[in-house]
Amino acid sequence: MPAKIQFEQHDGIAHVTLSYPRRFNAMSRAMWRELRSVFECIQQSSDVRVVRVAGHGAHFCAGGDISEYASFRYEEASLREFHEGDVWGALSAMLACDVPIVAQIAGNCMGAGVEIASCCDIRLAAESAQFGAPIARLGFPMAPREAALVSRELGGVTARQMLLEAAVFSAPEMLQRGFLSRVVADVDLANLTQATLQRISQLAPQAARLNKQTLRVINMPLALMDKAQEAIHLDKFADPVAQLMSTAYAYADSAEQLEGITAFLEKRPPKF
Repeated sequence: MPAKIQFEQHDGIAHVTLSYPRRFNAMSRAMWRELRSVFECIQQSSDVRVVRVAGHGAHFCAGGDISEYASFRYEEASLREFHEGDVWGALSAMLACDVPIVAQIAGNCMGAGVEIASCCDIRLAAESAQFGAPIARLGFPMAPREAALVSRELGGVTARQMLLEAAVFSAPEMLQRGFLSRVVADVDLANLTQATLQRISQLAPQAARLNKQTLRVINMPLALMDKAQEAIHLDKFADPVAQLMSTAYAYADSAEQLEGITAFLEKRPPKF
């Protein structure tokens, strides 16, 4: 099977699948570009209420496609374009997505897999899943934006162990360290993911998008802002919540809020 990003959408749920089975779903350059396009389309769609990101078969993502590396990693300009264009283009599209993203993680979640999982809001894992970023064995560091993202989501201690000693962690360890939302037996992962997707899809989509916009502003460090924003003076971000205040309550007359409160008072399920 060729390397690709599979995309399907049913009943408000988008399924994004990292598919490169013969390399445990390692990310090729083409896959990074496809991932960006997929999430840019999801962001523009009013029909998607929740996204599932998973790997094809038994693994989430084993990292990058090392077989491609000789074609671009040995020259500074092409290496920069790979990380700042291909990889960060995809990751930033995920981070900018206002739709809730659920990661279904099985098997290997290494390097690029950890970076993709770090862009997801809820991370569910099989008990046998393994996490790491052992690129020190390949002789290169993690790119700055990617390292900032991973460190924010993993925590500094775990990120340092992954990057500096090539440590690999089990799913229970990653749950204990706060990276995962839940860990279940391998056979239960698909059912847990489906139940989570269904639960989110029944909630108010406008509220989810507004919550994600707020969380993005208050939690994202300057190092992860879009490249175009880097030229803006730091004072602009001194109080990130202030950026939201002009539109923070514009949903007051929205149909979703009216329906949610009315349904509660009428003791019936809301219809969003």
